[in-house]
Amino acid sequence: QVQFVESGGGLVQSGGSLRLVCTASARIVGFYVMGWYRQAPGKQRELVATLTSGGTTNYTDSVKGRFTISRDNAKNTVYLQMNSLKPEDTAVYYCKPTTFPSWGQGTQVTVSS
Repeated sequence: QVQFVESGGGLVQSGGSLRLVCTASARIVGFYVMGWYRQAPGKQRELVATLTSGGTTNYTDSVKGRFTISRDNAKNTVYLQMNSLKPEDTAVYYCKPTTFPSWGQGTQVTVSS
């Protein structure tokens, strides 16, 4: 079973930046639609960004213009560059192919005001 490990989270001030990293245990990130998700306390998990095998990206409205999803197929890695962070971006962030059922442990992002 392919596993995904997220890292790169942390505590940052409002307006700051972080780059999240998601590494797969197999060479698959270039073959599936990859998604970054987040779950804030007391809220449902939401899909934040997607990247198709052809390179098309999509973002939820609240992060458009601030977040960028990308991948490095050779490293089996997907990234989420997050700029101009806001307190409402505070959440646990996860990545996986959108069609896979299993979740990793995620990485905590906390944005202070």
